[in-house]
Order: sequence, then C-alpha cells, then structure tokens
Amino acid sequence: MSQLGVAIVGTGMIGNVHRRAAILAGARIVGVSASSPERAREVASAWNLPRAYRDIEEALADPQVQVVHICTPNHLHRAMAQAALEAGKHVICEKPLATTLQDARALAALAASSGLVATVPFVYRYHPVVREARARIAEGELGPLRLIHGSYLQDWLLDPASNNWRVDPALGGASRVFADIGSHWCDLVEWVSGERFAEVSAAFETVIAQRSVAAGQSYARPAADGAMQAVSSEDVAAALFKTAGGTLATLTVSQVSAGRRNRLWFEIDGARASVAFDQEDSERLWIGLPDQREEIFVRGPAAGSAEQRRLSVLPVGHAQGYGHCFDAFVADTYRAIDAEAPDGLPTFDDGLRSALIVDRVIASARTRTWTAIGQAHDEERRSA
Repeated sequence: MSQLGVAIVGTGMIGNVHRRAAILAGARIVGVSASSPERAREVASAWNLPRAYRDIEEALADPQVQVVHICTPNHLHRAMAQAALEAGKHVICEKPLATTLQDARALAALAASSGLVATVPFVYRYHPVVREARARIAEGELGPLRLIHGSYLQDWLLDPASNNWRVDPALGGASRVFADIGSHWCDLVEWVSGERFAEVSAAFETVIAQRSVAAGQSYARPAADGAMQAVSSEDVAAALFKTAGGTLATLTVSQVSAGRRNRLWFEIDGARASVAFDQEDSERLWIGLPDQREEIFVRGPAAGSAEQRRLSVLPVGHAQGYGHCFDAFVADTYRAIDAEAPDGLPTFDDGLRSALIVDRVIASARTRTWTAIGQAHDEERRSA
C-alpha cells in the first residue's frame, strides 16, 4: 500500500486525535485547515506540517491529498463531506454524519455512488472485549436475548458556567446529549447484539436552564463578564427501545452526572448467559452465568475470538483504551482504501443508521409517544 496523503480539517481536540491515528497508520499529513487561515498556520507550525490551507476548498484542490478527515462542528459536516466526495477524496467524517436525517441520507447515497471509502468514528466498536462480546453472541453462547440495558454518563456540563458549541442547536443539531453520546451507545449495542431497534419511547430534559455565554468554541470557557444565555438542548435523556426481535432495551444518557467522566456501559442478558461492558474499565468483559456463577474475560492477544486477538496490540496487564480504538479504526479505514474488507468498519451507512435513530428519538421525545424507527432507506424505496 502506498503512503496516503491526508488533510485534517478542524484543529480541536478530536482533530489532534485524528492526526495521531493517521500518523500511526502510516499516512503522511499533508496539511491542515482550520476555522481561519491564521489558526491553520498556527496549528501547522505546532504539528510540524508542510501546509496550512486557507480553507477546505484549498485542501480539496491539493493533488497530494487522498483522504480528508473532517473534525469540525456538526453543522459543517454535510457540506464538507459532500465537497470532499465530489472532489474524489476518501473521507473520515466525525459523528454525527449530519445534523438532519435528510442530509445524512444524501451523504450516504453520495458515498455509495462514488465508490470511495467513507467512514464515521464509532470507535467503541474497536475495544477488543467488545469484539469478544459480539463473537459470543453471534455464536449463540448467550442464547435468545431477553434484555438489553445500559447508560452513557458524563459530567463535563455539570457546572452552569460550562458551555460549548454543542449546546447551541444551530451548531450541534436539534439534539445534544442523545445525538452526541446516546448515538454511540445505540450503534455499539445494535452492532454487538445483532438486533435492530424497531421502535422507541423517549424523554428529554434540560435541567440547567441557563449557561454562561461561551467565550469560544472549546470546552467550558465562560465569558469574562458572567453573561448567561438560555439553553434549549437536553442535558439528560431516557429511551426505551423494542428491537425487531422483540427484545426490550433501556438507555439513560447524561452530561451532568457528577463523577462520570465517560462511562459508556451496557449489559446484554440472554437465556443462558449475560455480558456487560464498561468503557471506563475496558480491559474486562463481565460474563454472568446461572447458579450464581460469573467470569471475567480479560483482554489479551492469546485468547478469545480472532477479532479480539487482532485488536489486542499490547500484552495482558498493559492497558489499552480509547486511543487504541481510534488508531485501529483509522488503520482499518486505510486498509479499506487499499481494497481490504476489515470487519466492523463503521461507514456512512452506519452514520445514516445513527441519524435515523436520533431523528426518531427526537420525534418520540417531542410527542411523548411510541415512534417507529424502521430502516434508513425506507423512504427511498417508497418513492422509487
């Protein structure tokens, strides 16, 4: 495989995560585009890159760039990903794929027709013990599924003085906490369990009615004068799903749960066994068995499923985490560009599926009724 030329669009925390993963996967970072030419020059210097692009158009015009990593605020994703695909570039676009279902559907269709590789970083799929859980369920070890339950809890917006562009629906989208982190849980649980959510009953609450006016686009930087602004996006959400197979699933999401930094947790209970995963303790998979028995499967390269072993790049006792997941996701994207077919690589179709779930959850929360989810391409089929 020849060395890929990469442009990073967006220079916040996640842009740096993409940069690191791209380098570790063997790519060459050609240049960076940011919110302004000045910011691009500043980051290009800090990252020791050869080019600071004036804007994304200049990046897309660079013949040295084969892959574009879009790491910008949500409302920019549709236009940027579309422009990159139309320019013939492979794309990694941060989630959500778009802030509306219509835009996500258009992007997924464009990616499919282009023949280019287009992926979305649902990177929690890349925890080795998550792969182990998926393999055991696929092999029937749990038996018929009885219940799915879990949560995704954070606390970074607990303080009313904290603010961020994600809080503003014009920049982040109509949903905040569910679209931002609930979407990760839904993607992960559908993928691990093999079951698809068919309907949902959801509720949203904004528990902090006012927040400090944000001084910038970064995390938790209040304005110096103490000015406050009204909040309309949700801080907490709850959802009850029923899968197409009839299994109930419950989810609680929050960005105001003190002490919970990034706790994505799920348990899947079957007729013969259960499995549970906690992202903040990602080296272990809990396995519940009948007769008050339980086991702990520990991540490592010498045991478990083939995918678990592939992704266990460090020996037992040397902890892996989120960074390794991101590295593996980017490396698999580049492998797909090289005509391989990595297992579980999340594509724009998965981004569309996520957008559909979020859209239906928002509708249910607004109407307080059970809402059908369906399939992402149902509307195209009906109109064909």
